[in-house]
Amino acid sequence: MGTTLRPAAFGKLNYLVVDDVDSFRLSMRTMLSSCGAEKIELASDAKQAIDYCSYNKVDILLCDYNFGDGRNGQQILEELRFRKLLSHTAVFMMITAETSRHMVLAARDCQPDAYLAKPINRAVLHTRLSSLLQQREALLPINRELDRHNYEKAVALCLQAQKTQPRYNTWLLKTLGDLYFRLGELDQAESIYNDTLISRDIPWALLGRCRVLLAKGKGEDSVLDLQRLVNSNPDCMEAYDLLAEGLATMGNPVQSQQILEAAVQHSPNALLRQKKLALQAEMNADMESAVKAWRRTVSLSQHSIHESPDHYLALSSALADLSESADSNLDKSSSPQVTAAQIKEANTTLAAMEKRFTNDANLSVRSRILQCRLLAAEGCLADSQALLDKVRQELTPVPPTISADTEIEYAKALFLLNSKEEAKNRLAQLAHRYRSDADIQRKVESLLDEPVGFRQKLQARSLNHEAIDDFQNNRIDEAIGGFSAALKIVPDQIALNLNLIQVILKRHKSLEQEPEMAVLCRSALERLSSLQENHSQFERYSALKERVEALLP
Repeated sequence: MGTTLRPAAFGKLNYLVVDDVDSFRLSMRTMLSSCGAEKIELASDAKQAIDYCSYNKVDILLCDYNFGDGRNGQQILEELRFRKLLSHTAVFMMITAETSRHMVLAARDCQPDAYLAKPINRAVLHTRLSSLLQQREALLPINRELDRHNYEKAVALCLQAQKTQPRYNTWLLKTLGDLYFRLGELDQAESIYNDTLISRDIPWALLGRCRVLLAKGKGEDSVLDLQRLVNSNPDCMEAYDLLAEGLATMGNPVQSQQILEAAVQHSPNALLRQKKLALQAEMNADMESAVKAWRRTVSLSQHSIHESPDHYLALSSALADLSESADSNLDKSSSPQVTAAQIKEANTTLAAMEKRFTNDANLSVRSRILQCRLLAAEGCLADSQALLDKVRQELTPVPPTISADTEIEYAKALFLLNSKEEAKNRLAQLAHRYRSDADIQRKVESLLDEPVGFRQKLQARSLNHEAIDDFQNNRIDEAIGGFSAALKIVPDQIALNLNLIQVILKRHKSLEQEPEMAVLCRSALERLSSLQENHSQFERYSALKERVEALLP
């Protein structure tokens, strides 16, 4: 049992009470004063609280969750953490009458130090604060080093405190594991977690070990343990995030998306997790799911430090993808009414973005590029082309301030309106400018591979997978037919062209006697003739090209 702190211990600290109800703020000040607190400030909303923390040291922050239409307590804590306005030595206590599971799970991502349910009396407040302040005092030297990013010193202090402060050994072990991980000392971190897990599964230790295993490249072991952790502790949201990351790293993007979908169903109010889901769904060409996740991201970003115009643009772009394919024979689920609604929502989203974020030239250009795509989806091709011509004047020559995402959107519009060579040239320049950025390179390669609507991408990928299955089961003619059919949809897809060449070479040892197969190989190589040496498929391309040339007269 901990001892009750004397009033002097409370009096040394700076307090901030944040609540939109006057009577509650005054009541809290009275109770804190009776505990011995002297320096107590009050704030009625998020802006006052964050402004105060920007210029003043706060040791104890007691914050309500629900502020009506403005930022909530979770978003206040989120912003304080993001802007590093709340030190490791400070204590953040969430005080709320809101007890819904969704609220608690979302707030937990920001890691408040404690929750206190309304109504509150002095005895409860004194007991909880006494416990928190005792821990704060005992661990103060360690947290000061964490604030200074002096992790080696923090490790040494943790090791000392294990002998002098055994009461806080769980906190010390968790902190040691995290510090070793940050320092890149993965074996030491794994040892901490393994020792903790000897007697039984403890969620934080199992999660930490999985993070270490993933960092060591042991993805399969990490994923197996994470799946077990999610099943046994469905409220451990960090496990879903790490499991999705592990699955994506191992080349299982669809399973990664499924885990994120399960996570947001369980805890729908976590903005950054919704964004992860949207991005993963886009990579999987699951645009319906991407739209839902981007829609939720935009909604949750209201009043959040993480609000970004990119969320609005991403939602509009995903809606444009859906509407562009709606009149295709590949789309059996859409209708003119659905398409019109998608286009309307995309335009409304762009208008909201332009109203919310002003004086940004990149945003204005990207908005008009998306409007080109939306006009084309409506069938207004002349208007779309006219708007694209105006945008082209602004973007030629390439402005030095243009963002990579703007270039990607511009290339999509160019492909859509049959300016394919211009699109390829812009993307080649973009790839050269960002040759050290793996993410931009991936986006450029993906668009060059499949410069078509997402439903056509899905059909081409399905044909590719079926052809690979045929190849693996020695159905060579069927595989050749499948790859050829897919290439009619996306003729420049690099892997598809290489797959076609490879399967032809397996069946036909001499191309001299197979003129039709020779033509297919020559055509595929011609389509890949501009492949750059730094491309991930270049080595495979070179090897297959050499084999084809050796078999041709």
